[in-house]
Amino acid sequence: MAGVFMQSMTGYGKAEYAKNGIALTVELKTVNNRFLDIIPKYPRAFIGLDDAIRKTIQSKIKRGRVELFITYLNTSEGSKKLVIDEGLCSEYVSTAKILSEKYGLTNDLTVMSLLRAPDCVNEEVSDENSEKVEEALINTLSTALDNLIKMRKIEGEKLKNDILSRDDEVERLVGEISKRAPLIKAEYEEKIKERMAEILNSIDYDQSRMLQEVAIFADRTNIDEELTRLKSHIAQLRNICREDIDTGKKLDFLMQEFNREANTVCSKSNDIEITKNALALKNEIEKIREQVQNIE
Repeated sequence: MAGVFMQSMTGYGKAEYAKNGIALTVELKTVNNRFLDIIPKYPRAFIGLDDAIRKTIQSKIKRGRVELFITYLNTSEGSKKLVIDEGLCSEYVSTAKILSEKYGLTNDLTVMSLLRAPDCVNEEVSDENSEKVEEALINTLSTALDNLIKMRKIEGEKLKNDILSRDDEVERLVGEISKRAPLIKAEYEEKIKERMAEILNSIDYDQSRMLQEVAIFADRTNIDEELTRLKSHIAQLRNICREDIDTGKKLDFLMQEFNREANTVCSKSNDIEITKNALALKNEIEKIREQVQNIE
């Protein structure tokens, strides 16, 4: 499908805004995470915009740990106002009075002391400028997100190419195992015949018993179903890589199925060549699984 891009969860995006006395810098850094985890770091003046900021990010990013950094400077006329936290100021005043009376100290609390006290007086964006600042912030954030996604797509294409290349190797190994598997029963039957001939020294033996043993061995080591499912998984992986919705989650589940079948092939194997290819198969599947962990 043309225009479909796999996205990595690792990326960086930045955007800047400078107009009408408002200066904004928005930076985004993402790494892999099972779910979407947004960690914002911005000036106190933007606390009221937290919901809008999160919704903007959620509209474009579905998975990953997102670290957001915002720097802000507003020199436009009437851009700021100071807000007094009267409850907190009252606490400072009453606490100073209690300490003075209890320990016989001079109560030298002043207005300047309260102005310097943490969070007693806070700077906020004025109502006249809040809409203008919010619009500038959301637009700048959207641009930073677009830049982030560009980088994630570039990295995602590299991951996809590596995954598909390893899927080709998985297909080759499954093909080698599929060619070898039908020969095991015949070889085992021949070994049983040779062993019986040696033991009995050409004396007649119960051939039906031998055939029964061969049948039991063939049933115990049969991997036809596992190989069929592995071939299906190989095709599914390629189809999922053409999609752009929940790609990472789908591939993560598929790799669990890959692992289950490869482990069963190894456990049933009684042949050196099949075991060697099955172990190589598990190794390739693990490498794909590691890459899948970083896909959105």
